[in-house]
Amino acid sequence: MKKTLVALGCIFALSANAQTPAKSIFFELGGPGVASLNYDMRFTKSESGIGGRIGIGGFSIGTAGERTSTIFIPIGVNYLIGKDGKNYFELGGGVTPVLINDSYNGTSDNFTSTFGHLNFGYRLQPKNSGFTFRAAINPVLGKGFFWPYYGGVSFGYKF
Repeated sequence: MKKTLVALGCIFALSANAQTPAKSIFFELGGPGVASLNYDMRFTKSESGIGGRIGIGGFSIGTAGERTSTIFIPIGVNYLIGKDGKNYFELGGGVTPVLINDSYNGTSDNFTSTFGHLNFGYRLQPKNSGFTFRAAINPVLGKGFFWPYYGGVSFGYKF
């Protein structure tokens, strides 16, 4: 009886551990973070379904006396649809706060903005841990603009 209880306890512990939400980190080129490092996780214990992401990215251009630095913080929710546990259609949306520092000959100005983004794409992620790939069309919209044909690709690791 004692051995049976220990065996059942081990089985339940292993199955509970196997049902943790999928998480991944990825580098995205294009997309709502332009060039960004992101964290994504499912909100349920399923490989598909609803989840979210947050990241940070940006760039800096110019010379020592004249430079513009921009930081993007993509935040979004997404939904994965798939049957084989590996290939998914991903759709979602979110908002990207933008922080801009513009310096010119010793003076510096800071600006903030936001834009919304949608996500329609393909996601390849293994059932267990391993390499992930994403490719998506990401229409972006903000005050006075709409870019319907913007997109991005990403490479990462699921754990």
